[in-house]
Amino acid sequence: MKKKHRAFLKWAGGKYALSDVINSMLPKGNRLIEPFVGAGSVFLNSNYDEYLLSDINQDLVNLYRIVQRTPDKFIADARRFFTPEYNQAEKYYQLRKEFNESKDPYFRSLVFLYMNRHGYNGLCRYNKSGGYNVPFGKYKRPYFPEEELIFFAEKAKKAVFICDGYRQTFAHAKSGDVIYCDPPYVPLSKTASFTSYSGNGFGLDEQADLANVAEEVTKAKTSNITVLISNHDTIWTRKIYEHAKKQQSIEVSRTISQKGNKRNKVAELLALY
Repeated sequence: MKKKHRAFLKWAGGKYALSDVINSMLPKGNRLIEPFVGAGSVFLNSNYDEYLLSDINQDLVNLYRIVQRTPDKFIADARRFFTPEYNQAEKYYQLRKEFNESKDPYFRSLVFLYMNRHGYNGLCRYNKSGGYNVPFGKYKRPYFPEEELIFFAEKAKKAVFICDGYRQTFAHAKSGDVIYCDPPYVPLSKTASFTSYSGNGFGLDEQADLANVAEEVTKAKTSNITVLISNHDTIWTRKIYEHAKKQQSIEVSRTISQKGNKRNKVAELLALY
């Protein structure tokens, strides 16, 4: 049994639990392109010669590039933030303030990892003016993901990281590429919102446009490109992905509280173009 690899970041909607199913649906190809890489669980658990990994979160992409280039230095410097003195609300809010005021990519990358592991529920959220605003998480002993960072850095030797929108990322695709899309999910109810995932205005128009671009790129005459999209399984997503070659629904356990004891089953839809 092949060992599964966890991402070094906690991530709302992360694909660790689903990575086996997703990889079983992804065909072989030269390169995997991910326009919404997030924590990178599909990247970490797949096997392609090359990867093009994109996200619109500049802090995330910046962090990945730094771990890729200078893993030993980054791990040594990041470890200092995982001590009891840093696991206090006062210290957390002080560092969050410094992060929001800083333009230094290296400092921001260290504090981004620190806040990801010390902040509430592993959320990544920004206010309208671009300030990181996730509150302190009150964990007894936040985990320092050294092993996961080492594996990520090794795997990242095959990857190129870019900060771009999904359409710009799709534009890089060429024959033989495989594209996996994990967009911010459509709400399961009218009262739910996207804010916990992205806060980047990825609404229903963008969801439909993503389905359109998947169709465009796979239907082009010279295309030998496959696209797989994951989302909540709803009447609406089944409608927007109706031109996919295949739709597969699976049930996934979701943790819906910080304590992790309230789990419910959610139907997940995978659409293959």
